[in-house]
Amino acid sequence: MYADFISIYDLTSEELQELLDLADELKRKFRAKEEHHRLSGKTLGMVFEKPSLRTRVTFETGMYHLGGHAVFIQTTLGERETVPDIARNLDRWVDGIVARTHSHEAMLELASYSSVPVINALTDRLHPCQVLGDAQTIREHKGQLEGLKVVFVGDGNNVFASWANLATRFAFDLTLVCPQGYELKGEVHERAIKEAKGVYKVCHNPEEGVPGADVVYTDVWVSMGQEVETAKRKEAFGPYQVDRRLMELAGDQALFMHCLPAHREEEVTHEVIEGEQSVVFDQAENRLHAQKAVLVKLMG
Repeated sequence: MYADFISIYDLTSEELQELLDLADELKRKFRAKEEHHRLSGKTLGMVFEKPSLRTRVTFETGMYHLGGHAVFIQTTLGERETVPDIARNLDRWVDGIVARTHSHEAMLELASYSSVPVINALTDRLHPCQVLGDAQTIREHKGQLEGLKVVFVGDGNNVFASWANLATRFAFDLTLVCPQGYELKGEVHERAIKEAKGVYKVCHNPEEGVPGADVVYTDVWVSMGQEVETAKRKEAFGPYQVDRRLMELAGDQALFMHCLPAHREEEVTHEVIEGEQSVVFDQAENRLHAQKAVLVKLMG
């Protein structure tokens, strides 16, 4: 079994399947109000450099459901103490670490020095916990992920990068629809081209990429740390808003997904996010159950 959860790459297809099955089981127990104290007496250290609603609440609540305890630490890694020193202090006190960092390199350094499992709760490069909850949500609504077409309308950001990771583990088609210059680049993109189990592609025309989609996914146009690019990005992404017209191209059976928080009337219209095809709050709930599965597998 894997030691950390930094990337979807850390898991085989079989391990991912087991993790999603466990997430479903834990959700069933949660809904049935069945006790599932799989981590009694365990403590999770939560090191956050960035603000959070869903990630913080779901990890803290998840540890409570599992019979354990979470300690929240708001800090800037490497500012007051070095990352190796933080890791080697925390691993003497806690049974696992979840971190939400600006730099992916800081996450890797934290994991390399920690003797307890480290979970990636978001970096500038990847967001694996989000995509794990997304996969659980799609399986609930569509029965399976394999054989589907997922279209991500937005830039090649950390969420899409984790989707590209997932495409190397399950046989679904993945399309990024974005303006020129906002594609996913680097090792994750190159690996998806070579190893994706379905069709993996990038296109720049929503009318070309969206038709036939089983899932239409979007994210904010301006992520944390990109505020200086706000005007430029809004101009570039204006034609890529997910509205009723775009959802009609996908069809009335397509799901609409968004990792939240959403900027309504920018990347998505209020009508779409509140419409019958939207499953955004199911996604938000499933962050709880998917992350609980990760905690059990790593800290159990």
